[in-house]
This record gives sequence, C-alpha cells and structure tokens, in this order.
Amino acid sequence: MKFLVTNDDGIFAPGVEALVEVLQHFGDIYVVCPDQERSAISHSITLRQPLKATTVTLFGAGVKAWAVNGTPADCVKLGVEVLVKEKPDLVISGINIGPNLGRDVYYSGTMAAAAEASLLQIPAIAVSLDRLQTKDTSFQMPKRLLYEVIEPLLSNRIPPGVFVNVNLPYLEKHACSGIKVVPLDLSVSRYKYVGLNDPYGQVYYWLKDHIGQLTEFEEEGDFAKLKAGYVTVTPLEGKVSQKKHVRRFEKWFSNHKLHFSKEETFS
Repeated sequence: MKFLVTNDDGIFAPGVEALVEVLQHFGDIYVVCPDQERSAISHSITLRQPLKATTVTLFGAGVKAWAVNGTPADCVKLGVEVLVKEKPDLVISGINIGPNLGRDVYYSGTMAAAAEASLLQIPAIAVSLDRLQTKDTSFQMPKRLLYEVIEPLLSNRIPPGVFVNVNLPYLEKHACSGIKVVPLDLSVSRYKYVGLNDPYGQVYYWLKDHIGQLTEFEEEGDFAKLKAGYVTVTPLEGKVSQKKHVRRFEKWFSNHKLHFSKEETFS
C-alpha cells in the first residue's frame, strides 16, 4: 500500500514521526506536512501566495518527504496532484497532540486534511492523542494502540467519501478499555472565550480550552468513551448536502414562483 502522511502540528512534530514508524510495517510512505504548526486552521487553502515544497530527509532514505508553506488541506491537495506520482491508497493525518472530539472536527487542521482526501475520493484517517502538550509525551504507548486500530481499518474498505476520526487515550495497551465506534458528541462546548485586561485596561479575548473541566457528556459519544479509556473511532461523511434534505427543500420551493414586476427596484 501507498500512504500519504500529513498533519497540522508541522513536519517536525514527533507525532508524524511516530505515525511513519507505525505505517512502515504496512507499506510505502510519502510525507507532505506544513513547514510549521497550522493547528485550528480548519479546511482553508492558500490562494494569494505561491506554495513551496521543500524536500526533507527527516524520516530516513526510504521515505520521501516535503515541507510545505501551506495548510494541511494544501498539503493533501498538492501531495496528491503534484508531489506523489501515484495516487496514494490512504491518507493519514496525525498523530495530533490533543484529541479531536465533537465540534473540533469543524476547526481542526488534522481533520481537514482527512476531509480533503475524502473529497479526492481517497480513504482517509485522522489520528489524535489525548495529550495536550508534547513535553514529556512518549509515543511508544500511542504507537502500540494505533497498530491495533490500523489493522482492521486496512483489512476492510473505507467507503468512498468517508473519513475516519481516531482518538487514542494516553494509556498502556493493557490499561486501555478497548476500541469503541462512536458518534461525535456535538453537545459539548469545549472552547470558550475569556476576557483578559492588558496593562492599559484594554480587554482582549482569548479562546480557552475547557476540556479538563468538562463533566457532562453524551453517554455513548466520543468525549465520554475517550474519557473512559477507550480508543474512539468515528466514521464521518464529507458530503455537504444530503439527498433527504434536498428533497425536503425542493418541496418548499416547488410551488413558489418568482413574480417581480418590471417596476420593482431595490435601493
């Protein structure tokens, strides 16, 4: 198999190196990552400046890798369309520092890379770790857990247009509760603005992560199961419109006729 690896923590992040080490057991690897951290940048792409892809040799002679001065979505698009000569069989984004749960999928660059791959009709997986800082983080435990998750995902065919969100607890394999396939818990508001005064009395607002203070979750959702020590697996579909909603909206407009008169003007 041919894997395209990317992330939003930047090409020098230890999580991407750990991901490469796991995937080397399964096939050939190409790495295309941002040249610096691009967290919480969502699905943005670069329009008004040129992209540069710089060859790097961080992962050994057998792994072709590029650092790109763009977003995670840029990296996937550029990797598939230009840098990797053959279409990859799978795109994997991660291993991200910090979990991606619930509403995070709308903000996360890690998730956006997987979503971009699904738009290109390539199966994709986003992998995140329940650990909020790189310092003192060992990737030996996550690598062992990820190996257990990757095997069934590779053995079975991820449907076209679907990408998979995987969150790993920071636990030894024997302490992990297991693997749960779960829905997103969209009821949780993890990030909230807090006001801070500068020395001149001006108030500024910063987003604060309240994940450590959250106590209420949907029992069968991703927040609750990750907190209980499970690896969480959530399949997601990238389609913006759904047929059932299209049919419903069609009924709203089926008998509606445009009836502007020639004299009707708007200032």
